Amino acid sequence: MNTVKAYIKNNKDRFIDELIQLLKIPSISADASYHKEILLSADFVKKSLEKAGCDKVELCDTPGNPIIYGEKIIDETLPTVLVYGHYDVQPADPIELWTSPPFEPVIKKTEIHPEGAIFARGSCDDKGQMYMHVKALEYMTSTGNLPCNVKFMIEGEEEVGSESLSWFVPRNKEKLANDVILISDTGMIANNIPSITTGLRGLSYVEVEVTGPNRDLHSGLYGGAVANPINILTKMIASLHDEDNHITIPSFYDNVEELSTEERAQMAKAPFSLEDYKAALAIDDVYGENGFSTNERNAIRPTLDVNGIWGGYIGEGAKTVIASKAYAKISMRLVPNQDWKQITELFKNHFESIAPKSVKVKVTPHHGGQGYVTPINTTAYKAASKAYETTFDKTPIPQRSGGSIPIVALFEQELNSKSILMGFGLNSDAIHSPDEHFGVWNYLKGIETIPYFYQYFIELSKETK
Repeated sequence: MNTVKAYIKNNKDRFIDELIQLLKIPSISADASYHKEILLSADFVKKSLEKAGCDKVELCDTPGNPIIYGEKIIDETLPTVLVYGHYDVQPADPIELWTSPPFEPVIKKTEIHPEGAIFARGSCDDKGQMYMHVKALEYMTSTGNLPCNVKFMIEGEEEVGSESLSWFVPRNKEKLANDVILISDTGMIANNIPSITTGLRGLSYVEVEVTGPNRDLHSGLYGGAVANPINILTKMIASLHDEDNHITIPSFYDNVEELSTEERAQMAKAPFSLEDYKAALAIDDVYGENGFSTNERNAIRPTLDVNGIWGGYIGEGAKTVIASKAYAKISMRLVPNQDWKQITELFKNHFESIAPKSVKVKVTPHHGGQGYVTPINTTAYKAASKAYETTFDKTPIPQRSGGSIPIVALFEQELNSKSILMGFGLNSDAIHSPDEHFGVWNYLKGIETIPYFYQYFIELSKETK
């Protein structure tokens, strides 16, 4: 295994160039007009797995976007690692806020990434982190350092709820059988403070539509006499939080997991500077639910946020109308024990109940998923920790994430497997935002660290037998 640094050094430029070629493909799953690019991206991943050493690679049809399945089985009696990732990306909007085109990757030096970072949509979420595993496999197969079996399952709908993967997994349990699932779709605290994600929040995503009059109206002739859907929608949204920023939907908190004082104290040990946090976001103060710290608010507490809101005239100049309709997209991040389908129903019932009779309200659920917590006393977690210790010279900190990977809970339910979340991105990498980027150092460090997970997982598995 001591050859991994030399292998990366000798192949660094190629590793970076291959990722750049993948990042040039705008595989946006939320927009059906990019279906051709989805297929191009899937084919790129398939060919990459074949070149990396998989003996069998399939482009699996689903009701939606294809799933790439690959495997390298060296001995049926050995443990199997299943690698999960996704090749689809978020929309790049608003394009005008990017400092370089989102699908024309460029490497720029930053204060946090002095070695350079690759700026492109999907660079960190998740093409860059997924591709680390492909290159780690290449290293292990090329040098004879693969100590166990490995399977890959790379999907194209993670950013829109993984509906096809939810269809695929129960139908392919035998094909996907494994001893542990390895995922890099999360982050770490800092380049000098490695961490392993041990918890993910669930998600409920809905769209709401408020309809007033049957057409747009003259705001002078009708203003004050007819309900304005935009005014009504904003009032309804505002009522979803109270003065303590507590969500007001009845029964919303019924099943919320409450961490003990001891657990919260352990979380507080993670390095965190509130002043640096505010400075990085150019804000004067933080904001959120009273009684909880910033790191608690974005990891162990549920949230409700408006992700988009529109209606009426937004073009240049003025147009004095009362819009017929107003819309909003709303996401709720959920904590363990909150069922996303139940929360979606609670939201729908409540939102419809608070609407005045002067408007009609329609709530359309989009997608969601359950939260997930993984234990830190498993063989796989210990192997991941030891891998980071080897390449970072530091023991990683277990940390809950505020993000969601809805499919992880399904993996445990259907495949009876625990997932290990080895992320190498940073919170500052602007995922889902303009100027998303992924440090070159982080990309290569992931390729260096992942093979050690395999080595230690096999060694520790033998010790526990």
